[in-house]
Amino acid sequence: MEYGPLSIAAIDPGNSGAIAILSADGHLIEVLDMPTVTITVSGKQRRIVSAPLLATMLRIHDPSEIWLEQVSTRPGEGSVGAFAFGRGVGVIEGVTATLGKPLTTVRPNVWKKAISCPADKGGARARAMQLFPTAADQFKRVKDDGRAEAALIGAYACRLSR
Repeated sequence: MEYGPLSIAAIDPGNSGAIAILSADGHLIEVLDMPTVTITVSGKQRRIVSAPLLATMLRIHDPSEIWLEQVSTRPGEGSVGAFAFGRGVGVIEGVTATLGKPLTTVRPNVWKKAISCPADKGGARARAMQLFPTAADQFKRVKDDGRAEAALIGAYACRLSR
C-alpha cells in the first residue's frame, strides 16, 4: 500500500511510542501505536516492542524511508528501564534493516527546533493538532504524546525530503 513515489514512516520509539505514516507532501496517512507484547521476566510482567507486529505494520504501508528519533538515556532512568528502552530501539533498527528500508535518525532537539515544537509532551500534542487539524483527535489524550511526536518527526522528515 505505497502512497506515491515517496512515503515516510516516522517513529517515536518506546513502548508508548508510535509510528506515523506520511505521504511525501506531508499528509498524515495514519498513526499507529507502537505494537507491544507482554512477556514474563524473572516472574514479572514486562511489555516489549513486538518485532513481528512492527514488521507487519511497516510491510503493509511499505514506506520508502523510515525516520527514527535518536534517543539516549534519560535522566533518572534506572538500568532496567534504560536497557528495555534500548532493546526497543534495537528492535526497530533490526526490523528496518530486515525490510531493507533506509533509516535516518534525528535528535529530538533538532526536529523540535525545526518545526517549532515545545520540549514538553503537552506542547508536542498541541503542535501536532495545529499541523494536522483533521487528525487532531489522534492527539487529544495525554497518553497520545508518542503519536504526536511520531507525526511531528514525520513532518520534519517531509520538509527535508522536498
